[in-house]
Amino acid sequence: MHGISALPTQQVQAYRAGAPDGYGNPPERAISNGAGNPCRHCLKYIPEGKEMLVLAHRPFPETQPYAETGPIFLCADPCARYESEDVLPEALTDSPNYLIKGYGPDDRIVYGTGIITPQAQLHEAAEKIFSRADVAYIHIRSALNNCYHARIDRV
Repeated sequence: MHGISALPTQQVQAYRAGAPDGYGNPPERAISNGAGNPCRHCLKYIPEGKEMLVLAHRPFPETQPYAETGPIFLCADPCARYESEDVLPEALTDSPNYLIKGYGPDDRIVYGTGIITPQAQLHEAAEKIFSRADVAYIHIRSALNNCYHARIDRV
């Protein structure tokens, strides 16, 4: 089984302190409606009424044609980073399907790896993608909106 990686704590702390997002803007502040606002750090849903950050995130080290940027949510208050090898995070349990796709060590999409997979088959689909030697990691994204959720790293 491969590990699901949430956003690094250092990066999240920078966003909370007002660091610019993927488009150079400070994160916006909003109040969670309790549904559909998964924090990309703790990988839990931000409770209704709690403050959250909304920002454009580019989960790649530099800009290039395959470096997708899109909206994400973060708890405005400190939260513990998701760290588990055994339990699927809460933020990945509500949707019936996810888009997953592999990326090479050059941070570019490896063609032929993108698949919309049922949530219950997420790990099996990731294993199949990792059977390709040219895949360094996998993104888990919303099947409906293409929003970045988390990363699966090769172990």
